[in-house]
Amino acid sequence: MLLEEDPSTLIRHTIANFNIAPDKSAVARVSESLATLQQARELRLREAEASLRRLGRTLATLASQHGELTASHSSAAHASEIARLDTQKFRVAKAASDLEVETERLQAQLAELNARLQELEMQGVEGGEGLGGGGGAGGGSVEDEVLLRLKVYRSLGMEIERDGKDGEFSRVVVRNDRKGDVHVVNIDRKFSRFFYANYFWQSL
Repeated sequence: MLLEEDPSTLIRHTIANFNIAPDKSAVARVSESLATLQQARELRLREAEASLRRLGRTLATLASQHGELTASHSSAAHASEIARLDTQKFRVAKAASDLEVETERLQAQLAELNARLQELEMQGVEGGEGLGGGGGAGGGSVEDEVLLRLKVYRSLGMEIERDGKDGEFSRVVVRNDRKGDVHVVNIDRKFSRFFYANYFWQSL
């Protein structure tokens, strides 16, 4: 034999001379670290997969909504709606301009009527003074006031007619020379003066 001692004995003595405990501890720590890293990796992988599935569902929902909107939206209908709104805008602008012109005209007419009313009132006062004297002054004053009102109404295009039975004013003929319209209104006591004033003013 080449060796004087048994090889197994030599191996046991050789192993006893090596201190492998620290190496075994290090290997155990490395294995534990690798297991921990593997668990963390698997956890992050599961979270990433769950997030990917959520994003996939969101993408599918958005794609479906986009498809519905694309299918319901028509470029021709959109252009037609824009054209309609533009037309409506121009009509509103024209109506506003017409109303402004009409307002200015009515203001001018109102100023003219106020001036005419003042003139008629002055004429009525002077006529009352010329007729004054004695006890008939009061009756003449009332009659002048009625005549003045009738004259003002006539200047506005309204003629008031009396009822042949009781002598009360029962009918008004409203003429609008600008429009070429004639309205005949029968006075009914159940309606207020405010109602008739608005109606007559709108007819003028």
